[in-house]
Amino acid sequence: MKIQSLQNLRLYNTLARKKQLFKPLKKGFVGLYTCGPTVYDYAHIGNLRTYVFEDILRRTLEYGGYRVKQIMNITDVDDKTIKGAHTAAEPLKKFTKKYENLFKEDLKKLSIEFPNAFTRATEYIPEMIKLISVLLKKGYAYQKEGSVYFNISKFKKYGALAHLDKKGLKAGARVDVDEYQKNEAQDFVLWKGKKTGEPFWKAPFGLGRPGWHIECSAMSMENLGKSFDIHAAGVDLIFPHHENEIAQSEAATSKKFVKYWVHGELLLIDGKKMSKSLGNFYTLRDLEKKGFNTLAFRYLMLTAHYRSQLNFTRESLQAAENSLDRLYDFVRLLKTKPPQVVLKNLAVVLPNFKKAIFNDLDTPKALTIVWNLIHEYNKNPNTYSAKEILSLLYDFDKVLSLGFKNIKSAATPFEITQLAEKREEYRKNKNWAKADEVRNKIKKMGYLVEDTPTGSAIKKV
Repeated sequence: MKIQSLQNLRLYNTLARKKQLFKPLKKGFVGLYTCGPTVYDYAHIGNLRTYVFEDILRRTLEYGGYRVKQIMNITDVDDKTIKGAHTAAEPLKKFTKKYENLFKEDLKKLSIEFPNAFTRATEYIPEMIKLISVLLKKGYAYQKEGSVYFNISKFKKYGALAHLDKKGLKAGARVDVDEYQKNEAQDFVLWKGKKTGEPFWKAPFGLGRPGWHIECSAMSMENLGKSFDIHAAGVDLIFPHHENEIAQSEAATSKKFVKYWVHGELLLIDGKKMSKSLGNFYTLRDLEKKGFNTLAFRYLMLTAHYRSQLNFTRESLQAAENSLDRLYDFVRLLKTKPPQVVLKNLAVVLPNFKKAIFNDLDTPKALTIVWNLIHEYNKNPNTYSAKEILSLLYDFDKVLSLGFKNIKSAATPFEITQLAEKREEYRKNKNWAKADEVRNKIKKMGYLVEDTPTGSAIKKV
């Protein structure tokens, strides 16, 4: 496939704080690293918003003809997984594997394309040890009480991604926990000395286990090279995780680590940040138990730009499911139509869709283009080719991934379809009596015509 469309792809680069024209390091190829789950619990829907956004990013790149190599990490050893395994009284590997499998089930339910490789932290310990050894040798890291720390004062660009105020840095202060706030910026741990009840590995600098931040640097560079194109995740990982990744990676290699940092915004629940203590913590399984189609959640995520906060409510999810159902009804309707001669040029629709999606993944605008196409068809069904519109929808779905091709055509007789179109003509001409007469005739034949915002839908009684 020739790469033409993506010459105008623009992505918002967090490091530059602006949209930039995307130019990969290697022509025709994109190295993409997407932060994956810490497998100690079910992924919540806030996490899943990030994975949907990352999927749209990959699909957009592939849509334009790039060959994409996507790596997604699985954090299976850190503070949370160790605590979770202890609480469950299970071996760490068994405990994390269970939640890894559940996570992959969620990806399938949301039509998220699997990465080229899932990389587990516990399988990259030698690479992490090697990276830490380089940092020690180059003077960027030091040992203290059995652990190894990165000296942030040695890395002059520290804080560039998060726009950190360096005046607030505490010289010589250290932090051992994996997550902390900007105002707690300190030397961070690369290797944690052995503790009772925790898994450990042998390293030249002592027995212990890796810190959280070192894993992504080791796994990404091992699979994508010392420098690669895109690192994507949620905004909550900008600091400290991604800031620390840049520091340790560039200190070790003396090369630019990542060209484009792309971050998705948070998902709010009823206007508030998700929290178990607030009782607004939801998983995909919770939504399924309430009877929702999991792809309705994906559709809802597409209605907001990935860099905008989205407020999730039960009502918004229901509205998304209603919209998705109308889309499916429209696809079913098109599949009942016989081939038509193209009477009106639809050539502008595809370029407009590409323009939207290549403008920093503008999925709300892309959906608007889809709905405008549907409205135009419903206004003038005899002017357009149903086959051509289906073809366009299938093409759009390479990015949207809402499952249009999986929708089975409605077994509506062509005679019924013709009557429904005749009724639509009467309605346009405000001949309500004739429209009702045709509707009643259709009903006597065992079908019901429902008027929806996107036009008439035919259903079996």
